[in-house]
Amino acid sequence: MTHTPLRRATLAVLAALLLAAPAGCGWRGLNSLPLPGTAGRGPDAYTVQAQLPDVRTLEPNSRVQVDDVTVGTVTRIEREGWHALLTMSIDGDIELPANTTATVGQSGLLGSLHVELAPPTDAPPRGRLQDGAVLPLSSAGRYPSSEQVLSGIALVLNGGGIGQVGDITESLSTALAGREQQLRSLIEQLDTFTRYAAEQADDIIATTESLNTVAAQFAAEQPVVDRALQSIPAALQVISDERQTLVDALDQLGEFSSRAADATDQTKDSLLEELRSLGPVLQSLADAGPALTRALGLFATYPFPTDNIGIWQRGDYANLTAVIDLTLSRLDASFLTGTRWEGDLTELELQWGRTIGQLPSPYTAGNPLLAPYRWDQGR
Repeated sequence: MTHTPLRRATLAVLAALLLAAPAGCGWRGLNSLPLPGTAGRGPDAYTVQAQLPDVRTLEPNSRVQVDDVTVGTVTRIEREGWHALLTMSIDGDIELPANTTATVGQSGLLGSLHVELAPPTDAPPRGRLQDGAVLPLSSAGRYPSSEQVLSGIALVLNGGGIGQVGDITESLSTALAGREQQLRSLIEQLDTFTRYAAEQADDIIATTESLNTVAAQFAAEQPVVDRALQSIPAALQVISDERQTLVDALDQLGEFSSRAADATDQTKDSLLEELRSLGPVLQSLADAGPALTRALGLFATYPFPTDNIGIWQRGDYANLTAVIDLTLSRLDASFLTGTRWEGDLTELELQWGRTIGQLPSPYTAGNPLLAPYRWDQGR
């Protein structure tokens, strides 16, 4: 009789549990039932699903945390294709962005698993997480488990080279024995190089920015560069087709250069002599430069030079008296001096009986240009 109340209480609990289980769902233990007093069970809670590649040993009723603060509970875990679909119930006052990430983590080395919700780190937060939202597989992740950490530590301690630190140190000591000064010098040079590099930081940054500007200009001219790259193969093909012609042209150019060099060597002395002879002529032309330019100015206004016309003509008109000497000696001196006929007209005038500087000889008995010519005249 003393065990009757205990049996009744046990039967009542079992009946309540059977009634609380959804119809059509198999019994998965007490952990499959909602636990009272947990986060995310309030009337304003909302449901969110997350696709995860691996939930490990995560169980229903596990915690959902934001910044290590429990804000919800895992209500259901099911398989969807080759990944897990996690259903979570979150408190209604928790606001999260629509692109929230879900990560399975562990509270400590031997702690329980939980789901960590956080804003994305590689993109700005956007929107707000709503009831019924599904976090995609690309927003899922997981932290290293205790087993992975312990296996990594075991790898380092057992086969990762910790036992060889002494051998490595001894080998370094043997290798550097007697080379302490060189090592010290190397360290000093590295220190100097580092200091110089730090001092040139602004120049390095400016150079990098200039390269960035050049790259931007190339990017802006990408259509032109593309056309050039498309045209270059055709141009190279033309050059390849005309290769023999180009080679022949270069050979002919080399032969021409050789002959030009030979001709220059053979005529070098004559050319130098011609240049030396041309020097006095150019010097005389340079010395006569001012007079030559004045004479050229006189040709356009001959016989009234503009330099002197204002001196003798000061009114509306001016008188001009001209004395023109057409004697043979004057014509000879004026036009034939320096030519092969210099003196011929003067000799002819002397034969006609004219003495330079005197009137015509009375023996001509008239105009010397019309008088008969005799070979003994002027003797």
